Amino acid sequence: MNQGRRLAIAAPRREGARVMSGFASFLRRSLAAAAVLAASAHSPAKAEPLEVRLDYAYYNPVSLVLKDKHWVEEALGPDVHVTWVLSAGSNKALEFLNAQSLDFGSTAGAAALLGRANGNPIKAVYVYSKPEWTALVTRSDSPIKTVADLKGKRVAVTRGTDPHIFLLRALAGAGLTEHDIKIVPLQHADGRLALDRGDVDAWSGLDPFMAQAELENHDRLFFRNADLNTYGVLNVREAFLAAHADVVEKVIAAYERGRHFALDHKAELAQVLATAAKLSPEVAARQLERTDLSSPVLGDGPRQSIKAAAAVLKSSGVVDASVDLDQVLAQLLEPRFSQKYASAQ
Repeated sequence: MNQGRRLAIAAPRREGARVMSGFASFLRRSLAAAAVLAASAHSPAKAEPLEVRLDYAYYNPVSLVLKDKHWVEEALGPDVHVTWVLSAGSNKALEFLNAQSLDFGSTAGAAALLGRANGNPIKAVYVYSKPEWTALVTRSDSPIKTVADLKGKRVAVTRGTDPHIFLLRALAGAGLTEHDIKIVPLQHADGRLALDRGDVDAWSGLDPFMAQAELENHDRLFFRNADLNTYGVLNVREAFLAAHADVVEKVIAAYERGRHFALDHKAELAQVLATAAKLSPEVAARQLERTDLSSPVLGDGPRQSIKAAAAVLKSSGVVDASVDLDQVLAQLLEPRFSQKYASAQ
């Protein structure tokens, strides 16, 4: 009987001991967790790595070299994450810059001016080429011989790009406006296909698709004028430039490395272009024949070229007559980064 009483009394004691032991364990864990939290509160948070987003474009051969060689990644170092985005045209590069999905985007100079005039906060910081990358194109059997013959015809073009502005300037030279033709707005590659299908009568082309049309389909470049092509410029978002001027300088240094490589290794440049854009060697070579990589400087040549294009933007109504395009051009160009390379020309 006494033994039973002792067992009955011992059971609650053992239960109580287990409860106390569990509470002590819980208390120790809580104190340990609190210590970890307190320590982390006083230690600096690890910064997220900077992401730099650049475009590559088939109309910008130097960008293809940089992407292939990983020279931007090398210039920025392991603490910066580099993301490459394909631009199918100046209009796409400007769209991506405006949406902040690109920090650096390559466009034609006149297209950059148009973007800035429309409120896109960008700065042009470098010249990646002086190209003849656009001309007016028609099929080999077309009766079209001159710009004047375009009156009443369907013409494919990518709005907001150098081919669009080139078309406006060509029409103005023939006493026409875009109201005298039927504009068919298509991205560059689709414009070439529309011409070959017979959906349009002419196309304001862009290399490398124009070189493909010329060599593979024997399409005719019936109007050419190298002076109506504006320079290729590298643009950066204004906010990114303000926050990361050192990164901008390093990216431009990488571009200079790529440009010098392109000048010194023309065969390899053609191979890089052909591989990236899935071109034949002959098409790649034709595009590069029309691409001058001799100067990166945002000097008087690019400025005057863009300024000349500005006049037709106003006269054609693409830009409102109240916009001061001289002021817009001054806001767009940021030559200080490229001027340091002027003496190397």
